[in-house]
Amino acid sequence: MQLLTFARSTTLRWTLLVAALFTGFVVALLGFVYLKTKYDLTTRSDRMIASQMSAFADLPPERRLDAIDEHLKQDPWRVRLAALFDPNGRRISGNLENLPPDLKTDNAVQSALVDRKDESGSETQAVRLVARRLPNGDVLAIGRNIDEVAEIAHVVGGAFALGVVPAVLLCLAVGVVLSARARQRIVDVNERVQRIVAGNLRGRLPHRNTDDPFTRLAIIVNGMLDEMETLIQSLAGVGSDIAHDLRTPLTRARLILERGRSNARTLEQLQVVADRTTEALDQSLSTITAILRLTEIEKSQRSASFGKVALAELIREVADMYEPIAEDKGIALLTHSPHELNVRGDRDLLIEAVANLVDNAIKYTPAGGQVEIGLLHGNCESIVRVRDTGSGINEHERHAVLRRFYRSDKVRHTSGLGLGLNLVVAIVKLHDFRFTIRSGSGCVVEIGCPSAPARV
Repeated sequence: MQLLTFARSTTLRWTLLVAALFTGFVVALLGFVYLKTKYDLTTRSDRMIASQMSAFADLPPERRLDAIDEHLKQDPWRVRLAALFDPNGRRISGNLENLPPDLKTDNAVQSALVDRKDESGSETQAVRLVARRLPNGDVLAIGRNIDEVAEIAHVVGGAFALGVVPAVLLCLAVGVVLSARARQRIVDVNERVQRIVAGNLRGRLPHRNTDDPFTRLAIIVNGMLDEMETLIQSLAGVGSDIAHDLRTPLTRARLILERGRSNARTLEQLQVVADRTTEALDQSLSTITAILRLTEIEKSQRSASFGKVALAELIREVADMYEPIAEDKGIALLTHSPHELNVRGDRDLLIEAVANLVDNAIKYTPAGGQVEIGLLHGNCESIVRVRDTGSGINEHERHAVLRRFYRSDKVRHTSGLGLGLNLVVAIVKLHDFRFTIRSGSGCVVEIGCPSAPARV
C-alpha cells in the first residue's frame, strides 16, 4: 500500500518527467554532435579527395601509375582508394575491382558502394568517390573509406550509454529520495496537527534552519498557533475575570435582598433595599455591556462606517463633555489643537476612545492637578495626546493595564471595570492606528493616526 502511494506521489511523477526531458535533451544533443561531426569529416574527406584527384590528373601518363601504386602503399589503415580504368572500363591499376555503374565522371565527389581488392582480399565498402575522364579516354577514380564515420556513431552511442543511463538512474534515485523525504515531513506534520487538534495547543510544526518553502510555511503556521494559544489563554483568563467581576455585585445584590427580606419593616426600607440591589445589578449589566462592546469592535463590525473625521473638533467636543466633571474635582482641563487635522475612521468610536483616556486621566489625577488634551502633527501622522499630572503608570504595568479587567493595586479603591484602556486598544487596532503609554511627570498616552499634511 505504501509503495502504491509512493508511486502515485507528485514528486516521483515530476522526477520521471524531468528524467524524460533530460534524456530527450541529451539524445538531441548527441544526435546534433554526430551529424555535425559526420558533416565536417565528410567535407574534409571530400576536399582531400578532390585535391588528390587534381594532383593525379596533372601527372604525366608515364608517372601516373607509379604515383597510384605509391599512394596505396602508404595506406596501412586501408582507407584510400585509387584506380585507373581504360575507356572500356577495364582496370589498369589500383585497388578498385570495377567502376560502380551509376558513377558519374564529372569530377564531383559522390557516395558509392564499391568492391575493394588488394593483397588482403576483396570486400565491399561504402566510400566517397570522385571520377574524371582523362584526355586520353582513361577514367581516373580516387576515393576514401567512410567507415570511420560509422565508428564515430558507435563512439557516440557508447558515450550515450555510459553517460545518460547512469545520469537517468541517478535522477530517479534523487527523485525517490526527495519524494520519500517530503512524504516523511508530511507524515510528521500530520502527526503534530492531530495532536494539536486533540488539544495539545503547545504543539508546533517541525521545521529546519533552511529557507525552503516548507520551512517558511511551518514558521507562519507556528506563528498562527502562537497567536491562537495566546488568544485561547486570554479567553480563559477573561472568563475567570468575568466570573469574578460579576460574582461580587451579584453576591452583594443577593445579600441585600436577603437582609431586606429579613429586616425591612417599612416601605421606605424596602425601597432602599431595591435601590441598592438595582445599583449592584447595574454594575453587572455595565460589565456585560462593555464586554459586548469590545467584542463588536474587535470583530470590526463598524469598519463600513469609516469616513472623514476632524480631530480638532472631536477634541473640543470631548473637552466640553468632561469640563464640568474636571471642574467639580478641582482639575484644570486644557486643550491644545492649533491644527485642523483630518483622519479616516469611525467618529463615534474615536470619540469613545479619547473620552476613555480623558476619563481615566481625570479619575486618577488628584485635586489641583491638570489634564491636557493636545493635537499635534509630526512624522506623517496626527497625534492625539492626553497628559495628566497623576501618579502615572509603572513601566512593568504598561502592558498589563491593557488587559481586560486589570486593575492596579493602587487604584482598586477607585470605581471602574478595568475595561477602559482595553476598549481604547480595540478601537485603535480597528483603525490601524498607533497607541503608546509614556510616563513622565504623570502619565502621557498617545494615539497616532496617519493623516494628510497639516493645515494651519
